[in-house]
Amino acid sequence: MSVPSRGVRDIRTFSGRVDQVALPYRAYMRISCLEMERSRRDQEKSSAMDRVGILNGRIREIEAEKDALLQGLGERVAGRPSGLKAPPPSAMRRSAATNGFKLKY
Repeated sequence: MSVPSRGVRDIRTFSGRVDQVALPYRAYMRISCLEMERSRRDQEKSSAMDRVGILNGRIREIEAEKDALLQGLGERVAGRPSGLKAPPPSAMRRSAATNGFKLKY
């Protein structure tokens, strides 16, 4: 039996098996990328929280204005919602003069 001849292709090396730990600059680069992403996410979170605060403030303004209008109409007692009341029957029977004007096309 003959021994197969070996060439350059048969030489075993570790050139393709470089460990990530063996290259510290890659680990530092990955850490840098993660820190930059975290910074961007913190900015997004801060902007979103500011936006939520603005929306909550507007909702409070809407509720305050609605309560003031309902109190003016006598639908609510000051500070406490009493539920919406049905309009009195006399309000439903208005004359044609108080209904406004009508347009015909």
